[in-house]
Amino acid sequence: MTYDFRKIEEKWQKFWAENQTFKAENNSQKEKFYVLDMFPYPSGAGLHVGHPLGYIASDIYARYKRHKGFNVLHPMGYDSFGLPAEQYAIQTGQHPAITTETNINRYREQLDKIGFSFDWSREVRTSDPSYYKWTQWIFIQLFNSWYNKDTDKAEDISSLIAIFEKEGNQSVNAVCDEDVAAFSAADWKAFTAKEQQEVLLQYRLTYLAETEVNWCPALGTVLANDEIVNGVSERGGHPVIRKKMTQWSMRISAYAQRLLDDLTMVDWPQPLKDSQTNWIGRSEGAEVTFRVKGREEVIDVFTTRPDTIFGVSFMTLAPEHELVAKITTSEQKEEVEAYIAATAKRSERDRMADVKTITGAFTGAFAEHPFSKEPIPIWIGDYVLAGYGTGAVMSVPCGDQRDYDFAKHFNIPIPNIFDGVDISEEAFADKEKTVIANSDFLNGLPYKKAVKRVIFELEKLEQGTGKINYRLRDAVFSRQRYWGEPFPVYYVDGMPQMIRAEHLPIVLPEVEKYLPTETGEPPLGNATVWAWDVKKSAVVNNQLIDHKTVFPLELNTMPGWAGSSYYFNRYMDPNNKEEVFSQEAINYWQDVDLYIGGSEHATGHLLYSRFWQKFLFDKGIVPKPEFAKKLINQGMITGTSAFVYRYVLNWYTGDSEEWDSKSENNHQVTLIVSKKYYKWLNSEEYSLDNNLVIDVLGDHIPDSFHNGRFRSSDIALIHADVSFLNASDELDIEAFKKWRPEYEDAKFVLEDGKYVVGREVEKMSKSKYNVVSPDNICQEYGADSLRLYEMFLGPLEQSKPWNTAGITGVHSFLKKMWRLFHGGDEGAFLVTDAEPTADNLKTLHKTIKKVEEDIENFSFNTSVSTFMIAVNELSAQKCSSKAILEPLTILVSPYAPHIAEELWSKLGHATSIVTAPFPKFEGKYLVESSKEYPISFNGKVRFKLELPADLSKEEIEAAVMTHDKTQEQLQGRTPKKVIVVPGKIVNIVG
Repeated sequence: MTYDFRKIEEKWQKFWAENQTFKAENNSQKEKFYVLDMFPYPSGAGLHVGHPLGYIASDIYARYKRHKGFNVLHPMGYDSFGLPAEQYAIQTGQHPAITTETNINRYREQLDKIGFSFDWSREVRTSDPSYYKWTQWIFIQLFNSWYNKDTDKAEDISSLIAIFEKEGNQSVNAVCDEDVAAFSAADWKAFTAKEQQEVLLQYRLTYLAETEVNWCPALGTVLANDEIVNGVSERGGHPVIRKKMTQWSMRISAYAQRLLDDLTMVDWPQPLKDSQTNWIGRSEGAEVTFRVKGREEVIDVFTTRPDTIFGVSFMTLAPEHELVAKITTSEQKEEVEAYIAATAKRSERDRMADVKTITGAFTGAFAEHPFSKEPIPIWIGDYVLAGYGTGAVMSVPCGDQRDYDFAKHFNIPIPNIFDGVDISEEAFADKEKTVIANSDFLNGLPYKKAVKRVIFELEKLEQGTGKINYRLRDAVFSRQRYWGEPFPVYYVDGMPQMIRAEHLPIVLPEVEKYLPTETGEPPLGNATVWAWDVKKSAVVNNQLIDHKTVFPLELNTMPGWAGSSYYFNRYMDPNNKEEVFSQEAINYWQDVDLYIGGSEHATGHLLYSRFWQKFLFDKGIVPKPEFAKKLINQGMITGTSAFVYRYVLNWYTGDSEEWDSKSENNHQVTLIVSKKYYKWLNSEEYSLDNNLVIDVLGDHIPDSFHNGRFRSSDIALIHADVSFLNASDELDIEAFKKWRPEYEDAKFVLEDGKYVVGREVEKMSKSKYNVVSPDNICQEYGADSLRLYEMFLGPLEQSKPWNTAGITGVHSFLKKMWRLFHGGDEGAFLVTDAEPTADNLKTLHKTIKKVEEDIENFSFNTSVSTFMIAVNELSAQKCSSKAILEPLTILVSPYAPHIAEELWSKLGHATSIVTAPFPKFEGKYLVESSKEYPISFNGKVRFKLELPADLSKEEIEAAVMTHDKTQEQLQGRTPKKVIVVPGKIVNIVG
């Protein structure tokens, strides 16, 4: 019987679906284990072979844990709100829900074909109203909470109101806006309802504020920092500018220290922890107040080096700083405004990364030094960010290289305040070797003592205080787009109010256009009818009608990270209509035991999710402050891109040298040359005077070139779709020309009658035309081959290139394993009750030991090699014993589940292999009963002798010395000594 993998895989995929084989229970007596993959955004391109890498790894572990007796939760769903579907809707008019549904169906089809053990009964989609009902509900909980620094947790806003009513806010120790005015209990009671709401908004964990944001005009929305790459939008590559907008924000900064401290609680990759640590950016120092000369305004700065305060020779404000417009003199106004406009076109990340470009503008204003009272010029510079610290720095060029470069560039003085240090070439930043000089009362003090002293003196002047600062900024939570979660918010007298929880979900309304309105409102401004459980409420023309009073609705939508910040908890009870999840479910599953996904989410999804988890923990909704015990970042499967090498040559004939592509005197030829010629044409030795050009390419260049005058040439790499190649990397030229009609007239320079492309390893991507579909692999080799090969490529965490030709090895292994069970006449199934031999048992148990160790250590690649060795050994041993082959089937099952299920069935089992107990390793079968010793004489091996493995050193020596071959070698001589190393060698000397 042949190995018909297509029939086998279809059979068992159908069986698993019909029997809900992988459905987990919330009330099992078994110990729980929760395995989770980062759920995908369902793109139109579907999956390529790089996508399933982490899914296969998690699936192996989930199946292994089921064999180990655990109740395993292994769900899957879709992060289905996203810009691509909305951009497609803008272009075509097709509703994003339709596009998303189509894409999800495609993903599901592909995932099912690979044989994953997902519990599909728990599927979630972030764009489903039954799901985002709870996203809206969590938003309301955040709105109705504040962060109490004394208890170091979030509390209900009612407790804050109670404090205000009793004693005002002067004793409140809360995370809140910087500019909150002090008030008494009497003041609070005298405030109007609107004034009270304005105060509370300064404390709420989600709040409205005018914020400097990354605005992408092409996409019509605000982008988070992690959605911007190299100054343009990650999606589409559109320009991004900085501008101020009133936005919803999340007060994630309240959790900055806990987000840092609790990294010790989780087993996550250290590089990822480092990324979050750096992103949060804790620093200790002082906040210093500088007065602006001749004005009432002051400038607050945060510095980690208050000990260098006497080295300040200028101040630098972020171009967006609110004081810039107020303090800039009329003489400097034009220059400053031009600089601000130029800076708005650069993202914060660009500005932080660009350390070479030095730009700035002088405001014309001066600050006053707190101690010396000397005037300090105030500049603006794009290396200072409005969102970090106070948006202003006291610039100490002798102690900071950026300040030093800025001062050198603009010819600003650089006073030296470091004893015995030369700053003629660069700034001195080694604080541990610092001894302060030229600094009044700080002279002679080392760094730590100087910091303490200057903070003490600043506090005496009431112009500063010690402070801990974080780089982490509050997260902007508004997006000016259609395809996202609607806010459960309406406005009364301009103040946000929450729609009552019993009316949720607020369903995304239908619109005719997906662009902003003509009046500049977000796309939801185009909606005319909204829907939810209205009861006594209704919506007409984007206004809430409640008891005959009309209130406008919030028209922004939530960002993409909203729905992904708690989905791991919703999986625990996804069909619950009354609660986000029941306490029974959350208390059983607790948290994720193993989470697998990409490291690119380090400062996005993984940070926001930790924030929401801690908030829900504070509110008593979840039992753990961290949502995932262990995290693994899988590496990337890269593609091998194909390239052709385009060479374009332009020349003139006739008298005119004005280039006109339509003129008969202007000529152009496009050649597709080989990689060899590309390198040569692109090298410095190439010139048009070189006769080699004619010698090599002459047959492809028209005669008019020889009589004409050279104008220009251009050479470039052009991607070719890998589907146009054969196994020898030969390009199907006609297919390429049909695909790229602009090269229909191009001349291909062939070698031996064919064109062989260049290859290069790159990220597997549709844009690089190097995508390999798992559908094709499953069709040609089977899902089990795909699963084994992806693991066999290398360690899970490392990147590795895909090579389809390599899959034949694991496919051959599966066929060989199939034959091991089918040793009867004409390939009939043949497994007997014969007693296993010692060699059979040794092979099995060393395989059990290695595979279990590999799975526990996530070293899946070496397990595949172990399976190959085991099948080779058992085939050589002609093993047909059920006592060996049955446990071998279980060992292979997590990796190649389809063939394992089929063999398990053939072994006589009526139930699935999924919960069969994992084989137990017994070390006794690996103990050698005998050992073959090489017997050497003066270091040269003369013969080998097999002896019992348990002999002592003395017994080994006696056995060797009495052997006939030993006596023959000695010929009556007495050796000087006998060296015995038990289990290894015997060497007779002399």
